[in-house]
Amino acid sequence: MHIGIPRMLRSIWLAALLCLPGVYAAASPGPLTVFAAASLGGAMAQIARAYEQERHTPVRLALAGSSPLARQIEHGAPADVFVPANAAWADALQAGRLIDAETRFDLVGNRLVLIAHGRSQPPLQLHAGLDLSARLGTSRLAMALVDAVPAGIYGKAALEHLGLWEQVAAKVAQADNVSVALAWVAAGQAPLGIVYSSDVVNEPRVSIVARFPPGSHPPIVYPAAVVSASRHPAARDFLAWLRGPTASTILEAHGFIVPAR
Repeated sequence: MHIGIPRMLRSIWLAALLCLPGVYAAASPGPLTVFAAASLGGAMAQIARAYEQERHTPVRLALAGSSPLARQIEHGAPADVFVPANAAWADALQAGRLIDAETRFDLVGNRLVLIAHGRSQPPLQLHAGLDLSARLGTSRLAMALVDAVPAGIYGKAALEHLGLWEQVAAKVAQADNVSVALAWVAAGQAPLGIVYSSDVVNEPRVSIVARFPPGSHPPIVYPAAVVSASRHPAARDFLAWLRGPTASTILEAHGFIVPAR
């Protein structure tokens, strides 16, 4: 009888232990962290909500310029998926084996446009003889960082191709990312700006006054890949889901160009 009591107490203790949260159960992986270009903001937020509802996995978004996001990954930031706004930053991380090359694919494309403050602005014809500097007057041309952020890099390349860069270079107001450049024009802080066509879809305070010819700048491509250091079990599933019909429909509705799958 004296032996049975400790055994009974041990059984009660084990039963209580098994009822404690997390004991003998797989540890929760936490939210899936997605580092994505700021220009994907609205679409990616909607995609994250849809994924959470369907897969019951929380998604945490970090939206910023592609360059600071890439640098954060280089310095060990805990990201699971990376979706920049150009191939160069994905190439740089892939060269350092910081993203999984086997998971990489091109998610969407985009178009580069010149926008003006206000809904009904007259169109401009982009050509080498255009006096864009006179159109700006003493005001500024809003762009993302022209040497670091994809939208700014594309914009500078397009202006150089058209022979317009030298006349406006001193009048460019550089923003940390393309969303900030859009906000400046929308608020009337700059009369003109260079952004993506997808940025304008949900911004009623601006007008597209010109579209840059596709050949005037490198192709606008948004790659997507799993970050090599990620151990999140849903990382690859999220990438596969991005290529599916729900995500594609959302991306198209936000003005992105979805390639044939």
